[in-house]
Amino acid sequence: MALGASSARLTRLNGTLSLEVPRADSRWVSLAELDRRLESDDHLRRALNCPGTAILGMDSEGVPLLLRLSSPDVAHCLIAGTTGSGKTELARTIIASLLIHQKPRDLQIALFDPKGHGFAPFARAPHLLFPIVRDPAETLRRVHYLVAEMERRDRGAAVGAPRERPRVVIVMDELADLLQMCGTELEALLTRLVQRGRSAGFSLVACTQKPSARVVGSLVKANFPVRLVGRVASTDDARVAAGIGGTDAEKLAGRGDFLLIAGGQIIRFQAAYVKPEEIAARLEPDAQRDAAESFSARMFGRLRRVK
Repeated sequence: MALGASSARLTRLNGTLSLEVPRADSRWVSLAELDRRLESDDHLRRALNCPGTAILGMDSEGVPLLLRLSSPDVAHCLIAGTTGSGKTELARTIIASLLIHQKPRDLQIALFDPKGHGFAPFARAPHLLFPIVRDPAETLRRVHYLVAEMERRDRGAAVGAPRERPRVVIVMDELADLLQMCGTELEALLTRLVQRGRSAGFSLVACTQKPSARVVGSLVKANFPVRLVGRVASTDDARVAAGIGGTDAEKLAGRGDFLLIAGGQIIRFQAAYVKPEEIAARLEPDAQRDAAESFSARMFGRLRRVK
């Protein structure tokens, strides 16, 4: 009341209490600006070229945050938040960062978009394993293919086959809705994928606005070591989404205000934002070259692509 703030968030870390209030002069973090800043550092530029490494945003100290899906401690990631929290925008930022910095011979992406417009700017990306999936029946068919490909790679690794294979990143928007529409069959397939995918080079990034234990609890509980949690509806949803209690995620400001939960640590950050027209502008200059590389690699059997 004394600060004249509409809301406040009180947190405790290592014996220190922090009182957080929304800034009156808040502004969004541009992925393009953050990208230019990272490109000026040789070490960070090399890190971004590593398959599965993406930009998340900036923490409260102004330090850029990267997500490294290829790390054994990460592999899979859950993005949770209500409508308006910025979860789909954060997923778009992750996808755009992967596509801009990594080549189709090193990285392939499978996109599932039940809403039909969240991932539309990436429809022509040469990294796509198959066209963006929107239909529930098509979702089951494509996930069956991904599980079969994962098992094929596992068998190849067991007999000492060469490891010249691109990393596969699967991004699913509205996970809870997909599970409700596709039933236990999809849940069983995704559980198998997240349990065995790491060693085969598969990573799942899943978004949901309904992180309740009833909807996603059994799948999420032990299989997503990294959580990106925006504003949620209740304390119970915050606990399920974060995997731990006391995060106060229900008090976040929304619009890209997120918590990174990994290894028991909690980091608050502002997600980077990329406009749809910026995505097209960044991808288009390299699209023909990357498509040619993708075709050449397929001709030599290095990539498996579903028509």
